[in-house]
Amino acid sequence: MHTPERREAIIVFDYGSQYSRLITRRIRECHVYSELVPATTTLAELQKNELLDIKGFIFSGGPSSVYDLDAPACDPAILESGLPILGICYGMQLLAKSLGGHVALSHGLREYGPATIEVLPDAAQDPQSFRIFEGITVSPQQTDNLETPEASTLRLPVWMSHGDSVDKLPEGFRVLACTESNPVAAIGSPKGYIGLQFHPEVTHTPQGKDIIRNFLFRVCACEPTWTPGHVIDEAVELLRQQVGKEHVICGLSGGVDSAVAALLIHKAIGDQLTCIFVDTGLLRAGEREQVVETFGNHMHIPLVVVDARKRFLDRLANVIDPEQKRKIIGEEFIRVFEDESVRLAEAQGDIAFLAQGTLYPDVIESTSHDTASTAKSIKSHHNVGGLPKEMKLKLVEPLRMLFKDEVREIGAALGLPEDWVWRHPFPGPGLAIRIIGAIDEQRLEILRAADKIVIEEIQKAGIYRQLGQAFAVLTPIQSVGVMGDYRTYANLVAIRAVTTGDFMTADWARLSPELLGRISNRLVNEIAEINRVVYDITSKPPATIEWE
Repeated sequence: MHTPERREAIIVFDYGSQYSRLITRRIRECHVYSELVPATTTLAELQKNELLDIKGFIFSGGPSSVYDLDAPACDPAILESGLPILGICYGMQLLAKSLGGHVALSHGLREYGPATIEVLPDAAQDPQSFRIFEGITVSPQQTDNLETPEASTLRLPVWMSHGDSVDKLPEGFRVLACTESNPVAAIGSPKGYIGLQFHPEVTHTPQGKDIIRNFLFRVCACEPTWTPGHVIDEAVELLRQQVGKEHVICGLSGGVDSAVAALLIHKAIGDQLTCIFVDTGLLRAGEREQVVETFGNHMHIPLVVVDARKRFLDRLANVIDPEQKRKIIGEEFIRVFEDESVRLAEAQGDIAFLAQGTLYPDVIESTSHDTASTAKSIKSHHNVGGLPKEMKLKLVEPLRMLFKDEVREIGAALGLPEDWVWRHPFPGPGLAIRIIGAIDEQRLEILRAADKIVIEEIQKAGIYRQLGQAFAVLTPIQSVGVMGDYRTYANLVAIRAVTTGDFMTADWARLSPELLGRISNRLVNEIAEINRVVYDITSKPPATIEWE
């Protein structure tokens, strides 16, 4: 059987920065594959993955000082590998100290927020590591905001977030850029080692993506081959190797992730795949009908619909704790699939695999990397943490190393209808975690109707694609109201709408007062059980996108 080609890769070591995951995404956006790994990962461990052709490394920022007793370090073999290394903030200080330089303690003084770096005149010249600023220019608008002493001087707005600073360079390094308050804002050496005291991965550094692109293509000599077509071809080959002639069942949830997973697997193994859509009773309005129409009637993928509403709601009766809800739903999903696999086996042979639409952020958030390599659970996502420990079916997760934007690109390339490609994510536990407190049929119907109104009004306003997610939350709070001549005591519903690029961080959407007014009016006028509406204006972090 054909072995997939090795993929060029940049490895990002996570030293605890809130931006570590963003670095990985920025590299992927340049069509180069990247993985985020714990800081304790060794070169030998990385080399066990024969699919990876490692072209360079990035050390992320982090909250530590290189002089802390438990300061995270790096495997010396990384430094001796001969491959380029880009150190960002803490990563720059770690790189400098590890190679014989010196880092000055901040003594409580920090450089945080917007700053302007001045790129030294010869910083864009050979050797390759000095080319990190090559070809970069600023827009006229940015130039207007900068006090440029000389027309030939390149000055770039950047985002700083650091305490300690490099005050003595390792042998062979030279300064590439400085700021008004810091003479060492960027360093480089002929060996391909580069340090940046600022964050190129954030949008507050406008030319940051150009700097990352220079590292990828001018320093590491990568090729931009991580494209949807490449990903599809590689995934298909790996799926065929993993599955062989066995049969697979795939749980469709109504969201883009499971839909794309199903399309990829179907492309790889055809009718060895059977999709199962479980009506848990926790779905959005019209979800079941849409899945049947799209997959069964339009894309002609074998589809089984299981009505498990009573089964799920009986198990969830009087359950309030959100983690317990997730565990119950994750376990019940698996049990339903196992029951269906027994039934399907009678017609087509044993079922060996269960496919899921797990994404890279699911994996990262379910097991966070820290520098002690001690994984701490953030949440029990049903695709990862909610699964029972003992399971008869083996997992197939073809999207496990992909971000949401990559999944959408692949879905479009595979012919998934546009309304599916751009559909807002829907959590695996469904409306169960958008009802705060106990779940029953009546509360589900209230929330289902409310959610439908929210989405309809956002679509009418023409901003659905601009939002990462929008939905209604049914709270356990009841409040006094007046409708006509009558006093009411009814439910409080919260509206949540966020903008996000990666779902790891998110900002609350600035919906217009007019749109919020229309949503509120419809909710209280069309749903008798609702008499008060509030809007959630909390970002992630500190909040999560979902309420539970």
